[in-house]
Amino acid sequence: MDTTAAKAATELLVRHWKEGSTLAALPQTLRPGTRAQAYAVQAHLEAHSQQPLFGWKIAATSVAGQKHINVDGPIAGRLLVEMVFLDGDTVPFGANRMRVAEAEFAFCMGRDLPPRATPYAMYEVLDAVSALYLAIEIPDSRYTDYVTVGAPQLIADNACGRQFVLGPKAPDLWRQLDLAAHRVVGHVGQRLQREGIGANVLGDPRLALTWLANELPTMGATLAAGHIVTTGTCVVPMEIVPLDTVLMDFGVLGQVRCGFSGA
Repeated sequence: MDTTAAKAATELLVRHWKEGSTLAALPQTLRPGTRAQAYAVQAHLEAHSQQPLFGWKIAATSVAGQKHINVDGPIAGRLLVEMVFLDGDTVPFGANRMRVAEAEFAFCMGRDLPPRATPYAMYEVLDAVSALYLAIEIPDSRYTDYVTVGAPQLIADNACGRQFVLGPKAPDLWRQLDLAAHRVVGHVGQRLQREGIGANVLGDPRLALTWLANELPTMGATLAAGHIVTTGTCVVPMEIVPLDTVLMDFGVLGQVRCGFSGA
């Protein structure tokens, strides 16, 4: 897959995002067949942002999530500044078809983790983290049937990355907690409550972060100082509709919330 085809695939997906429309699949001539080709398509998204890359997202960090979208492991996507909202913001509902909100731990990197020959250990990755934030992710896809298109096409479509709410910074005591066992309770208005734990995120959100640090070099990218990494949902994705309000309660670490506009 050459650069021209990769850029054309990105342009096609971006057009569908802007129009709120979907496609069954990328045309065969623009369709990535491997993770490497898919990440090459995804990389061209950065040219559509007005600012440097905000960070990264990890999708399919639970077995249930992997089965749902028919992938065999986690996949990474980019967080562009244009995707980011802040705690308490009203997020445009738009043409969202997945219609779910996810409670996530998001790490801010304090220094670069450049590519190297040996994988990073979790303690090395955590040593490079400057802060933990609470977050909500609102995923979506531009494929009409996103559960059947396969990992390469999902990666090309930014690993279902759509909108992201950066909540408050967690108190420093997070470093003393077992994030795998940490309980999170999600609320959608008064009609839905669901709870989960950090272990739902690849066994531990810190393990998910470590996975990303070692995945990025395979795509020619670096986990850099200032990047925010949202690691995957702690609760089963929560169904939302226009005008809903969402609150994710991380206990002693705090809360993050957002609202949604009409359709």
